[in-house]
Amino acid sequence: FFFSSMKLVRKSIEEDQSGFATVIAENTEDLWHTYNLIRQGDQVTAGTWRRVQKESTTGSVDSERKKITLTIEVITVEYDPGAGSIRVGGTNIKENPYVKMGSYHTIELAAQRKFSLAKHEWDCMAIERLETACDPSKTADLAAVLMQEGLANLCLVTPTTTLVLSKIQVTIPRKRKGASGHDKGITKFYDAVLDAITRTFNFEIVKCILIASPGFLKDEFHSYMVQEATRRDIKIILDNRAKFMKCSSHSGHKRALREILTNPEITKKLENVKAAGEVNTLNRFYTILREDSGRAVYSYKHTVLANEMQAIETLLISEDLFRSFDIAERKKYVKLVEEVRENGGDVQVFSSLHVSGEQLNQLTGVAAILRFPLPEIDDLEESDEEFDDEEYVEEYIPIP
Repeated sequence: FFFSSMKLVRKSIEEDQSGFATVIAENTEDLWHTYNLIRQGDQVTAGTWRRVQKESTTGSVDSERKKITLTIEVITVEYDPGAGSIRVGGTNIKENPYVKMGSYHTIELAAQRKFSLAKHEWDCMAIERLETACDPSKTADLAAVLMQEGLANLCLVTPTTTLVLSKIQVTIPRKRKGASGHDKGITKFYDAVLDAITRTFNFEIVKCILIASPGFLKDEFHSYMVQEATRRDIKIILDNRAKFMKCSSHSGHKRALREILTNPEITKKLENVKAAGEVNTLNRFYTILREDSGRAVYSYKHTVLANEMQAIETLLISEDLFRSFDIAERKKYVKLVEEVRENGGDVQVFSSLHVSGEQLNQLTGVAAILRFPLPEIDDLEESDEEFDDEEYVEEYIPIP
């Protein structure tokens, strides 16, 4: 499943931003975070296997595979999602009885293997990436309302566990001919669940809320929730209506969530929902670029100029730009992110694992939606990046 739960064993970052973090990647999502953290010039310390030669008392030489701990200065980083591993190549920088100083070695990082990453400078994007990977509250973007008649459990799915944040229990009379007690009980139950949803979930973090139940209860509750939200003008529900997803479960108990999350159809939908924010932003960018081009810019040069005028409403930036082995190149994008945030702009970092990130990479990897038009920006000299936007914009098909 796609939630990250990297375990932070130890972290020490000094005032000058140098320091190290020792972590254990739990799954493939953590390895993707790791790949985005490691840069050329960083130092990686991890256990690895090395074939060493040993001379016996008789003079014969035997070789054996021995597990050793190496610290290398990174030269190359390769990520293999199929194998679920990262190959980090570099030169040995700490004395070791089996490996010469300065000799080249490759370390393989994989899930459940501890390693330490030291940097001369932990910039804001590296720290943010580490915190996002290690702090469950920052990645718990899936919630669930597990229901059966008279019982509802409101859960938050964190990287390591499922937290029951609220439990609703309402006694509902049995259906009887000519009696209205059952219908009133159902309405009371639905109201309690709806009120709990508005109070319990942080809609700024949560990207998807599953409504699950046996039978048609989920459908009936969802219809009731939308109707009541419209009638009572509950904006938090109406504004986030697209985040709710209905699915079947065998009960309203917490254990039903395991069954739901192992359903391939559900997990595929959840992956799309997780990236929905970036998709919507990219589609909006292209709409503005076509219809009101003065409010949309791309390329580093034009984006920086727009930021100097404090015009950026939303910065779209590819995570690939922070993986550059060119330190100066990486720093200029980190600085841009910091300055946009200081000016009150929103920053969305696009993953190249999703189609939205691939599309942004084709448009130089950096773009912005502006608060107000800057038509004069087109009169500036051409961007450093040679790019035929007219042809690309015409060919662009919005991501569904």
